[in-house]
Amino acid sequence: MAGKKDLEQLRRRKRRKQRAIRATVGLFVWTGAAVLYYVGFSLFFDTPVEYTMKHSTDALRREYAALTERYDSLMLVLDNVSARDRNVFQSLFESTPYDFDADRNGRQAASYESVVGRSSHQLRRELRDRLDEFEKRLAQLNESYLVLQERIDEAGENCDRIPSIQPVINKQLSLLTASYGMRYHPFYKTLRSHQGVDYTVPEGSSVFATADGKVRDVLMRNSTSGMTVIIDHGNGYETSYSHLSSANVRKGQEVRRGDIIALTGDTGLSLAPHLHYEVRYNGVRIDPIHYFFMELTPADYQRLMRIAQSGMQSFD
Repeated sequence: MAGKKDLEQLRRRKRRKQRAIRATVGLFVWTGAAVLYYVGFSLFFDTPVEYTMKHSTDALRREYAALTERYDSLMLVLDNVSARDRNVFQSLFESTPYDFDADRNGRQAASYESVVGRSSHQLRRELRDRLDEFEKRLAQLNESYLVLQERIDEAGENCDRIPSIQPVINKQLSLLTASYGMRYHPFYKTLRSHQGVDYTVPEGSSVFATADGKVRDVLMRNSTSGMTVIIDHGNGYETSYSHLSSANVRKGQEVRRGDIIALTGDTGLSLAPHLHYEVRYNGVRIDPIHYFFMELTPADYQRLMRIAQSGMQSFD
């Protein structure tokens, strides 16, 4: 009897062991099948989350493609406009317009090449030297500022009689067409001294007094300068505004900075409607660009100087 019981228990243990093995194998089989199903499903089908993520950028891609096409079209138009402007400039002024971008890119490339070939020790030394130089310049600027402030305080109300704004509205600094210096005369076809600045503005544009003063004269259309208004500012400074279409002031009238004194025109020996503006100090004509300090930031002044140095064609 004991032998039969032992044999029966052995058989039971064996059956339990076989069931455990079958369950384990079945678990691994189902797990493997589930993994294979998931991998296969992922290869051929997207889950809702994956589908949303993949197609969320479709609209951006389409918009990017449209913007790229539009950008290329605009660049083509701009290139055509630039080429047309150069042709017009060459036909009208018989000269080539100054290329600011090429000049700036050339300077940047040369600066980069010079820096690449230097060692770190040289760059540190040059940086230290430049910082020392900047500190010296800053000290000098502080001293000059104090001197300037003292002179301003001494001048008092006479500051209002110093020309210090542009005679036309030129916030974008794009209206200056000829600066002070030797320029090619549009009628005589020779280099002549251009002792003022030219602004290309539509006929009838407002002309402003650049400082307080008294109208010394209003010259009519009997000269190469056409109708001209001359203002005496009483401290050695005089300003003149030429090629006007009409004057809003009379001789002897007091004016203040910013008053509209005339309208631009095309009178006298003039290539096109524009304003010729001059500044004189003690009878000597000087460069007006240095007298726009009330409305120009240092960056604007530098930009205007670059434009003035381009050697542009005068209109008178």
